[in-house]
Amino acid sequence: MTDLQIQILTSLVKVIAVPLTLFTLVPVMVWVERRGSAVIQDRRGPNRAPVFGFTLFGFPHLAADAIKFFTKESFTPANASRLLYTLAPTMVLIPSIVAFAVIPFADDILLSTSASPLVGSLGADGALQLGGGLVIPMAVARLDGGLLFAFAVGSLGVLGIIVAGWSSGSKYPLISAVRTASQMVSYELILGLSALGIVVVYQSLEPNAIAQNQGTTFLDIIPKWGILIQPLAFVLFLVAGFAECNRNPFDLPESESELVAGYHTEYSGMKFSMFFMAEYIAMMTMSGLIVTLFIGGWQVPWFSTDALRTILFKILGSAQIAVLATAVCQLFWFALKSAFFLWLFVWVRWTLPRFRYDQLMDLSWKVLLPLGILNLTVTTFILGLLAFA
Repeated sequence: MTDLQIQILTSLVKVIAVPLTLFTLVPVMVWVERRGSAVIQDRRGPNRAPVFGFTLFGFPHLAADAIKFFTKESFTPANASRLLYTLAPTMVLIPSIVAFAVIPFADDILLSTSASPLVGSLGADGALQLGGGLVIPMAVARLDGGLLFAFAVGSLGVLGIIVAGWSSGSKYPLISAVRTASQMVSYELILGLSALGIVVVYQSLEPNAIAQNQGTTFLDIIPKWGILIQPLAFVLFLVAGFAECNRNPFDLPESESELVAGYHTEYSGMKFSMFFMAEYIAMMTMSGLIVTLFIGGWQVPWFSTDALRTILFKILGSAQIAVLATAVCQLFWFALKSAFFLWLFVWVRWTLPRFRYDQLMDLSWKVLLPLGILNLTVTTFILGLLAFA
């Protein structure tokens, strides 16, 4: 195959594999949520769907949920605006998936082709020297302004929530939609301000470049992760991330005690399941962004891409296999870091109570916004002093 054909093929594989992986992880996260809440609240958890007498740790519940969503009647209220009511779940689900497209889950790999064969040899310093090969980005899309793309596309999900609330023809979803709009505007500002601190430090809006810049170390011991360079920005981004995903203690758009089920009160069947999936995929996207910006992304602690490739080349004896094995190791660490934050989403939900709405707004405009401006001001001031030093 030509280089162009290989690029097209690998792009198609990523376009198909990444969304399928996200959809596959949704039921896994549902199981983690149920089992995790049971552990936190000291109860049994899902144990009422046995198979041949065995509960199998609650996994049969996942199949029961899927069957229920596919077979349950999809009811449309008489007062609903049918077209918008039907489109709203898709308008929420698609942005949460597309925003993940720019998140790198490993460093770029090199593929040997007939036009550009990959050649590897050990240099005088013992490091692996690679020549040739076709560069394949390990992200669905490589954009110079990838971070802006993720924020811009991710923020479109709120439009779907507003449309769902208005088109349902019910007062509770409409109140939820208004709440969602004001909450998203408030906390997206915090999200952007905290990310700007990382952009200023690493001088890039491209997520893979930000991850690469976190591969160096302080005194050859401590990785230069964003959480160490921008600790306040990390806290702000994490809090705003919870609010963006409508998770406790920021789940005011749903507020079962006040608004029944919020913006999806009038939804059932597969339409409701799309809102359900969108929330969990948004959690995965937010976890990926947190890892990329603050926890080194796909970086393996204390092992750069070149160091890993050299070690694996000495073990495996093949440059191409060493390159692919390095990508697998980096993918594993990216998944491990993301899994920690996904668990954190669950942990916080079943630990902290919901804010009142006035507390939610006060926290954003009176506490987080001033801290975000202060962090960005101090960061630019220090970098300016270092530039002139």
